This record gives sequence, structure tokens and C-alpha cells, in this order.
Amino acid sequence: MVVLTVSLGTALLFVAGCGLWLGYQSRAAVSFSTDKSLKALQGVRELVMSLSSQKEILTWYLLWGTPENLDRLKQESRTFEETLKKVRETVSTPSQREQVNEIESLYIRYSYSRDQAAALRKSDGIGPLSPLPPVLEHQLKDMASRVQGLAGSLEARVLEWNAGLESRLRLTRQLFYGGILLCAVLLGCMGYFVFRKILGPVRHLALTASPGLRETDVRDEIKELGRRLYSLMRDVDETQTELQQSREQLFQSEKLAMVGKLAAGVAHTIRNPLTSVKMRLFSLGRTLSLNPVQREDFEVISEEIRHIDTIVQNFLEFSRPPKLKIQKISPSDVVDMAIQLLRHRIESYGVEVELYRQRRLPSIEGDPEQLKEVLVNLIINACEAMGDGGRIVIREEEGFAEPLGRVVVIRVGDNGPGMPESIHERVFQPFFTTKEGGTGLGLSIAARIIEDHRGFLKLKSREGKGTTLTITLPCKEGEAWLRSLS
Repeated sequence: MVVLTVSLGTALLFVAGCGLWLGYQSRAAVSFSTDKSLKALQGVRELVMSLSSQKEILTWYLLWGTPENLDRLKQESRTFEETLKKVRETVSTPSQREQVNEIESLYIRYSYSRDQAAALRKSDGIGPLSPLPPVLEHQLKDMASRVQGLAGSLEARVLEWNAGLESRLRLTRQLFYGGILLCAVLLGCMGYFVFRKILGPVRHLALTASPGLRETDVRDEIKELGRRLYSLMRDVDETQTELQQSREQLFQSEKLAMVGKLAAGVAHTIRNPLTSVKMRLFSLGRTLSLNPVQREDFEVISEEIRHIDTIVQNFLEFSRPPKLKIQKISPSDVVDMAIQLLRHRIESYGVEVELYRQRRLPSIEGDPEQLKEVLVNLIINACEAMGDGGRIVIREEEGFAEPLGRVVVIRVGDNGPGMPESIHERVFQPFFTTKEGGTGLGLSIAARIIEDHRGFLKLKSREGKGTTLTITLPCKEGEAWLRSLS
């Protein structure tokens, strides 16, 4: 059985490898369409056309002296030089670069002779003259020959690559079909082995585990074994669940006791210097003469100091939640305050914030400072998750949600890396964090604040698809209502 399994696994890997190689070769064929050799070949063809066009224009000018032809000749000359420069950048071998240098050298001599002939025709200015001089005719033929030689070199490389690709694809297809046939044979052998060596003993085990069961009654051996083991597994699961719950409760109790001590120490150690800093800033704000920009920066600094003080307060709130200072306020005002407060910080991350609001949200009963703290926490988390750059989308909505009835909804979404589904249920737990140096209290405090407002905070996230946190708060304003929110 082990030999069959290993053989089948090896065959499947071989087939998968052939499939990947086919895909790689297909992509290589597509990418070769933009290869430098093709670009260089296209440029060489443009050089041939440019030389032919120059010869025709120069001949007409020497015959009739039309000024328009002279202007066209200058334009065609510039086109040739630009195309030659592009060809130089796209050729890939030393010999091809040497050919380009030779073409350029010949073109310089040709340009000198052409300009002399054009100047002579211009100074004469009468009647049709002789056609293209032999010197120019010879130089153009020589250049055309060199350009054709370069084109042949590039075409040879393209043909050689195509031939090699076709040969590799043919061999890979043959190996791929052979691998599929081998897998089919191995699957047949494995099926026979499973019926003879696995299902038979399982049937015997099912009959042995149920003494009163007749062989004719056994239709599903695995199901019969499952029935016998179900009772034991259920008892084990219940015991394990109770043990896990007890362990988690004990762990949470230990963490809550620890954070209570930590919060008291932080309040005692940090609050006194913070109070001194705030008083000094207040004094400076009254005595300094600041221009509008400096005044705005000063106000931001003061606000950030106040924000630090609020963070310290959050540690205390976690172990001893403060009483809500309820007042009527529109959540839209809270959103605007949070964005304004974090404006400089958002700019430092290079993050764009988009706010979608059909109209300002109706007033609710809430604590604006604590709601603002929730939004600040969500926006900062989004900025840190995305790093430099990214986009935060804030949507304000009104609707209906059970069991709250009328609600206002604020969605804060980002296009960051998202979170794996395995940790969705843990992100709101105290001290759980995925950030290095994080406290793990931000989202747990935010969720509790929203719950204190009789609302709820929900997470929606997928790896590589970003994260959206939805704040839902009850609204009691009487108006004709809108729609249901999921």
C-alpha cells in the first residue's frame, strides 16, 4: 500500500509538474512577443522603410528643389535617428551592437553627403537637375545592405527560439499524457488493494465490535464503527470542552488581575508628567504668537497629548470602566473629529481616506469622546496593517437591524493584508494581538464601548482581501424608515 501510495503521489506530482511546465512555456511564448529581439526587428524594418523614403524624397528634391521635400527629408532623418537609437537599446548581442554602430557610422557619412547635395541644389535654385548622385546612391545601398543583415540576424534568433519552444512543448505534452496514463493504472491498482486489504478488515472489525450484528446487516462498515465510537467520543469532547473553558476562565482572571495592577502603576507614573506637559502647552498657547500654520500644528500637538492621556485612561477603563457621558450627537460629527485628529498621522502613512456619506447621520444617545476613541483605534489599526500607502474607506449608513430596530452604521474598511479566519473569534479578546509591541487591548476596549452603547462591533476579513469593521448603534429618532441591514 505504501509503495502504491508513493508511486501514485510521485506520478501526480510528475503530471502536475508537466502541467506547470506547459503553462510556463505558454507564458514564455506570450512574453516573447514583447522580447527585445522582436522590438529590435520591428525597429530595423522601420529603418528600411525610412531609408527608402529618404531616397525618394531626396531624389525629388534634387530634381525639382521643392522646399516641402526638404522639410520632409529633415523630418524623416530625425525619425531614422530616433529609430536607430531604439534599435541600439533593444539588440542583445555584441555582434548586433557592432552592426548598429556600423549603420550609424554609414548614416553619418551619408547625412554629410546628403546635406552637401541639398545645399548645392538650394543655392542653384533653377530647373530640374540630375537624379540622385552616385555617391549617395552607393551610401544608401550600403546602409540598406547592413540594415538587411541586421534584420536577418534578428530573424534568425526569433526562428531559433520558436523552434526550441516547439520542441520543448512537444516533449512536455508527451510526458504529460504518459503521466496521466500511469496515474490511471496506479489508481486501478490502488482501488483493488483498498477493496481487498482495507474494506475487508474494516468489515470484520465492525462485526467484532457488535456481537449481536449479523454480517448481512452490515451495509456501511465505517458507519457502524462510527456509531460504536460516537458515545465515547461525545463524552471525551464534553470533558475536553469543560476543561478548556475552565482553563480560559482562569487565564482571563489572571490577565484581568495583572492589568489592574498595570493600570494603577501606569496611571501613577505617567499621568503626573502628562498633566505637567498639558499645563505647559496651555501656558505656551496663551503667550506665543503663532501664524495659522503653527497654530494648527500646536493644536494638533495638544490634541495628541490629550490622546495619550486618553490611552492611559483606557487601561484603567479596561479594569474599571468609566461611566458614559451620554449626550445627543450625530455619529457623523464623531467621524469628522476622528479624521481631523488623525490627519497628520494618516498623511505620514501615505494612506488615502475616502468618506462616503449620503447625508449626515441622525443624532443618537452616546458619549462622543469614547465613540471617537473607537474610530481612532480602528483607523490607526488600518494604517498600521497596510504600512506605507493603501486606502481606507469609511461608509455611513442608516438602516434596520434585529434586535436593535433602527440603527446607524459606520463601516471602516481597508485594502490591507486581511486576517486569517482562524483568528476572527479571538481579535476582540483582551491581550490578543498580531502586532509586535501591541497591548492587545484596543479592539477589546472598542468592542466593550460599543456594547455599552447597546450596539455591536463586527469584523469581516479575508487574507489578501482587506478588513472591514462595522459599528452598529441604535437610533431612536422618529423618521420614515429605510431598509434592513445584514
